[in-house]
Amino acid sequence: MDLEHVFLCGSPALDFAATLRARDTVRFELFVTPERLSAWFLGSGLVDAVTSCDEADVAAAIALREAVYALVTARRRDEPYGEDALAAVNAAAGRPPATPRLTPAGRWTQATAPEALSTVARHAVELLAGPDAPLMKECANPPCTRVFLDRSRGSRRQWCGMESCGNRLKAAAYRSRKRQAATAT
Repeated sequence: MDLEHVFLCGSPALDFAATLRARDTVRFELFVTPERLSAWFLGSGLVDAVTSCDEADVAAAIALREAVYALVTARRRDEPYGEDALAAVNAAAGRPPATPRLTPAGRWTQATAPEALSTVARHAVELLAGPDAPLMKECANPPCTRVFLDRSRGSRRQWCGMESCGNRLKAAAYRSRKRQAATAT
C-alpha cells in the first residue's frame, strides 16, 4: 500500500502530528481509512505488525493526533498547554503500549491500534518534557504545517525536508531571480 507519508520530522510524535498536512489551506488527511492508519503504524517502525484497525481506531488516532499537535504548538509558542489536549495525550500514554518481543530473528512488536496509539502518546510525552523540545520548528514553506526537530549545525534548518518543501522553495526563488534579472536588463 502506498503510504503517501514520509517520516522526516525526527520524532514519531511529530511524524504522527504531520498526518494532517497543510492545516491552514487544503488540509490533506492521511487517516481516511483504517487501512491507512495500519499502514502508518507499520511505516513508522513503531510496530512490525498491527491487528486490523477499524473506524473507531481511526477516530481515536485523529483525536490523539490533534491533541499532540495542540501540545506541540503550545510548547513551540511557549504557551500553556490546553487541558483537553493534555488529558487526551496523558490518557493515551497511560494505556498499555506496544510491547516488543525478542525472537530468534530479532525484535518483533505486534500491537493493537490502542497499544500503538499509546506508544505514540508516550513518544509525545518524552518529546515535550525532554531535551529535544526546544529543537522543534515549523517548516518555513507557508502551506506546510509540519513540525520537525532541527538538529542542524547552528539550528539553520528551515524546511521539514529538502525533497518536499525545500526543493520547491529553492526552485521558486531561483525562477524569481531569473525573471528579475531578465526584466532588469
